Amino acid sequence: MPNMAPNLSTISSARNPKLLDRVRDVLRRKHYSFRTERTYTDWIKRFIIYHGKRHPKEMAEAEVGEFLTHLARDGKVSPSTQNQALSALLFLYKQVLQQEIGWLEGVERAKKPVRLPVVLTRAEVEKILQHLHGTHRVMAELLYGSGLRLMECVRLRVKDMDFAYAHILVRDGKGGKDRLTMLPVHCAPRLQRHLQKIKAQHEEDLEAGFGSVYLPNALERKYPKAAWEWPWQFVFPSSRLSIDPRSGRRRRHHIEESSLQLAVKRAVRAAGLTKPATCHTLRHSFATHLLENGSDIRTVQELLGHKDVGTTMIYTHVLNRPGIGVRSPLD
Repeated sequence: MPNMAPNLSTISSARNPKLLDRVRDVLRRKHYSFRTERTYTDWIKRFIIYHGKRHPKEMAEAEVGEFLTHLARDGKVSPSTQNQALSALLFLYKQVLQQEIGWLEGVERAKKPVRLPVVLTRAEVEKILQHLHGTHRVMAELLYGSGLRLMECVRLRVKDMDFAYAHILVRDGKGGKDRLTMLPVHCAPRLQRHLQKIKAQHEEDLEAGFGSVYLPNALERKYPKAAWEWPWQFVFPSSRLSIDPRSGRRRRHHIEESSLQLAVKRAVRAAGLTKPATCHTLRHSFATHLLENGSDIRTVQELLGHKDVGTTMIYTHVLNRPGIGVRSPLD
């Protein structure tokens, strides 16, 4: 008979998981996204390696400060990247190691410089759209016409599109908030034709024994058949099946966001624009053009999903209204 005795090393590793495995477990228990999980574990790993693979329990404020200084001085990272690394270490000490971290919260965060957003004119937006085709054209129209962030657009589900009321329900946006925004009537026909093609692709996947999609949190247990249903499919799915890194299942995930980023970059170059426009520039232009048309800033704040109206106020920098704008003395 085969030896049925438990493997002591397996039991020991299960009782005392490695640090990064503990970090992943806590991140998943708190429903952090896979992107955040990958980013946080990478920063924690870099922190440990930088200090000669010492355990974080043996380190404190001095080592954290030295690592952040190294990133800024030697790595020449931006303030936002430096703050991202600090957030990962805060999570490690507070949520995983469960230490009192008054000393860590005292580490000074890098100050982000105030930057004015790049804004395109309507003519420049039209030039960019003319050099985009197919799925990328539809996605870019939603970024500009609905004010979506890149990942909000990429993660849209079929059930989030309401053509009758001409609105889009953005679920779990920045800060974990849901919001409603407009669905541009102009691109509705193009979007409906796109969905017809995607539905045909989904039906082929079902016939081949696939067709399931990733569901957030515990929805897959609560609704066992939902992952195969049409309403839960991504509006912009990947062109190929892939292995889900968490479940190990072969699925069709959403399109890679870098695909649209590269397409927009090429379109900007082909349009002959000198402005450093990106996907997010289309969102900036959405907000600015609404304000130019006289929309209330509170309404624009809700459409963008900003927590504070002060964030939305930055788009007023291009407006030339009586009492605000001045003319050059040369004019």
